[in-house]
Amino acid sequence: MVAIALAGFVIAFGLLGGKRLEGWTKFFLTTTVLTSATGFLFFPFPKLLPSHIIGGISLVVLAIAIFARYVRHLSGAWRSTYVLSAILALYFNVFVLVVQSFMKVPALKALAPTQSEPPFVITQGIVLLLFVVLGFSGVKRFRINSLSVSAATSR
Repeated sequence: MVAIALAGFVIAFGLLGGKRLEGWTKFFLTTTVLTSATGFLFFPFPKLLPSHIIGGISLVVLAIAIFARYVRHLSGAWRSTYVLSAILALYFNVFVLVVQSFMKVPALKALAPTQSEPPFVITQGIVLLLFVVLGFSGVKRFRINSLSVSAATSR
């Protein structure tokens, strides 16, 4: 999960710099799809868990990102759709990473044993805020830099 999140941050910062980073993108999207899909290996499961819901939403978001990137080739509004869906997929990875950290790291578990305590809620709130900023910045910068490069090469 940490490696997937790291790859996601590499492509997120690539988006901020107007770069596509093909290899990192394929690695991130593929491994995130595989990670999300593994939650459904033992379907039907006896009880629907929050992890199943997050995994299902993540798979839908990833399908949109893959479609925007590889079928629509980032044309028009699909560029923003790709950026937002890729960032949202990364957010879900980090969200799950924070949840798992508070479940498994003893010091964090002591701070928020039921994950409803302020340290957990504040951490998830900060993560959400950072991803909202990252998403808006990514849309703005990836669009501007990509269009600038396209315009410059067509002259």
